Amino acid sequence: MTPRSPHDTGPDDVGARTRDLEGPRVVLASASPRRRELLEMLRLSIDIRPAHVDESARDGEAPEALAERLARDKATAVARDAADALVIGSDTIVVVDDEVLGKPTGETDAVAMLLRLSGRSHRVLTGIAVVAPDGRVESSTVDVEVVFRAFDEDLAAAYVATGEPLDKAGAYGIQGLGSALVERIDGDFFAVMGLPIHRLLAHLEALGWCYRFHGLSPCEPS
Repeated sequence: MTPRSPHDTGPDDVGARTRDLEGPRVVLASASPRRRELLEMLRLSIDIRPAHVDESARDGEAPEALAERLARDKATAVARDAADALVIGSDTIVVVDDEVLGKPTGETDAVAMLLRLSGRSHRVLTGIAVVAPDGRVESSTVDVEVVFRAFDEDLAAAYVATGEPLDKAGAYGIQGLGSALVERIDGDFFAVMGLPIHRLLAHLEALGWCYRFHGLSPCEPS
């Protein structure tokens, strides 16, 4: 067997070098394909580890606090088994008349939710949290106003029949067929999708990691 030269490179070396160039390991504590797609859009290499936490609201807990707490809970839960990684957690809730609308329990519930939102505004709150390898946590909530156009029960039922709303808070997805229901938004479109990119990058920067279009690297001292 020919001895390996110290100048030779194998798959393990290439993988390690690529990881070094790309920056720290990034873990998304969510199974959401939309959040994954947004991170991949930024050309970040990520691992997917869905978090399993109790998403019940606490007595008297404000919607803004609920969204942020759930994002932190998800990120910290996954971070316990990913000590070398930056872990991202996020949670999105829809609020109308001070009531939090979760995912519909079925088609009838989805239609009822949509009719509550028809022709009026509601709030979409997305909590975002990042846990650093050293245990530091940055988190916040992004608040967006969304206005739906007016529509009737037949249109709501037709949308529900596509199956798209059944696994989404508020019974719609703004990035898909649900966009046909939206008249306008006031705020961060990506937050409504489930991951406020500008706030995520701000939290990463606060933890010492800057985005430069080729991945994450340590921030330069100011």
